[in-house]
Amino acid sequence: MAQVLEFKLPDLGEGLTEAEIVRWLVEVGDVVAIDQPVVEVETAKAMVEVPCPYGGVVTARFGEEGTELPVGAPLLTVAVGAPEGPVSSPSSPSPSGSDTESSGGSGNVLVGYGTGAPAARRRRIRPDRLDRAVAEAPVSVAPVVEAPVAEVLVAEAPVHEGPVPVVSPLVRRLARQHDIDLRRLAGSGPDGLILRADVDRAIRTAAETETATAQVQAPVAAVAAAPNGVAAASDAERIPLRGVRGAVADKLSRSRTEIPDATCWVDADATELMAVRAAMNAATGPSAGPKVSVLALLARICTAALARFPELNSTVDTAAREIVRLPGVHLGFAAQTERGLVVPVVRDAHTRNAESIGAEIARLTELARTGKLSPAQLTGGTFTLNNYGVFGVDGSTPIINHPEAAMLGVGRIMPKPWVHQGELAVRQVVQLSLTFDHRVCDGGTAGGFLRYVADCVEQPAVLLRTL
Repeated sequence: MAQVLEFKLPDLGEGLTEAEIVRWLVEVGDVVAIDQPVVEVETAKAMVEVPCPYGGVVTARFGEEGTELPVGAPLLTVAVGAPEGPVSSPSSPSPSGSDTESSGGSGNVLVGYGTGAPAARRRRIRPDRLDRAVAEAPVSVAPVVEAPVAEVLVAEAPVHEGPVPVVSPLVRRLARQHDIDLRRLAGSGPDGLILRADVDRAIRTAAETETATAQVQAPVAAVAAAPNGVAAASDAERIPLRGVRGAVADKLSRSRTEIPDATCWVDADATELMAVRAAMNAATGPSAGPKVSVLALLARICTAALARFPELNSTVDTAAREIVRLPGVHLGFAAQTERGLVVPVVRDAHTRNAESIGAEIARLTELARTGKLSPAQLTGGTFTLNNYGVFGVDGSTPIINHPEAAMLGVGRIMPKPWVHQGELAVRQVVQLSLTFDHRVCDGGTAGGFLRYVADCVEQPAVLLRTL
C-alpha cells in the first residue's frame, strides 16, 4: 500500500525566504531515489539543486518553471511504496530508525544542497497504475509535512456525460480550475488518454486566444500611465526585479538609504607592482607556485591595510547605535556573471598570502560563472574589492555592499604620462577609489587607508614590512 508524502521547499539558509523554479528535473510519473535532485531553483544568492528526501513515484508537482515559491510551500508529492515494488535507495538508512526513514525518506531535506548520492535512472510508471496507486494510497504525513495532501491528490472528479478518457484526478482538478471541458480534448496518451500535458496545452491556447481577442476589441493607447505615475509606452518591456537582479537592487537601495557614504580617490603608479607580479610568475623550479593575479596582490594589500585601519573592517548596529569591529577579514570581490553581479567571499583572507588568496578567487570565480555558488559563499563579507577596470573604465564611486563599511574600487591599469624621479615618463597608472561609511570613521582614517594601499601599489616593498 503506497503512502503519499508531500515535500515542501526547504529552508535554504542565509535568511532566504523564497526561490524561483528554474527547471524541473523530474516529471509526474518518474521514479525518484532518496536524495535525488528533483528541481533547480534560483534564490537571491545562487542556483540550487534541491534533493527530495523520499524515494518513490512523483505524483504531483506544484509550480511551473518561472514561478516563485515561499519557503514551506509544497514542491511535489511522492507515492512511497509503488505498486511495481518498493523503490530502493542508493544509501542505507541510518541506525536512528526515524519515522522519515521508515517511510522512504532520508531525513536530509537539504544538507549542503544534496548528500551527493548518485541519481537513480528515471523510470516511467504507466498512468493507469500511477493513478490507481494514488487513489488507493492512505495519506501518511512525515514529520516535515504540516498538512495532509489527500484533498489535493484524490479529490472527486465531477460527473461527466458520456465516457471521458481521463483517469488522473490531478488532470481533472487542473481542468476544473481553468474551465477546460475535457470532453473537447483529444488525448495524446495511450488509447486517447488525456494527460496533464494536454490540459496544459489547452490552458495556454485559451490564454492566447483571450489575449488576442482583448487586443482586437480594445484599442491600445500609445502611452499608458504606469502605477507610479511614470508614463510608459504600451510596448515597453517590463523586467521583473527578482532573483539575483532583485536581490542586488534591494541591497543597493538599502545601502544608499541607510549608509552615509563618502568617496575619496587617488592615482597611483602601478609600474613596480606589475613588475613584481611578472617576476613572481616568471619564477621556475620547485619553489615556483601557480600564477598570481593582480587582483590577488590587491587583495593581499587590502588585508594589510585593514590590519592598520580596522575601523573599515566593521559594521554598524543601527538598533544598538554601536560600531561593531569585526575580528577577521572575509574579503568579497565583485564578479560579473551571466546571472548578474555577484560578490563571492574569500573566508579568513587575513590569514592567507597572495598565492592562497589568488587560488581561492579563481575557484570562486569558476563557481560563479557556472552558477554553482552556494548562498554561504556569497554572504558574510566584511570588506569588498571591486575591480571595475576589467570593463575598461578608470574610475567609479562604488556603492557599499551593505552591511559592510567600505569598498575599494580599482580602475584599469594603463600607460600614462607620469612624473617619475623628477622626469616625465610613461608609467602604468591606476586610479583607486574608496567608498566608506562616514559613521565608522572620518576622512583622515579613510585617507590613511587609501594612501597606504597606493603606497603598496607604487612600492610593493612597503608590504614586506607586514609579512
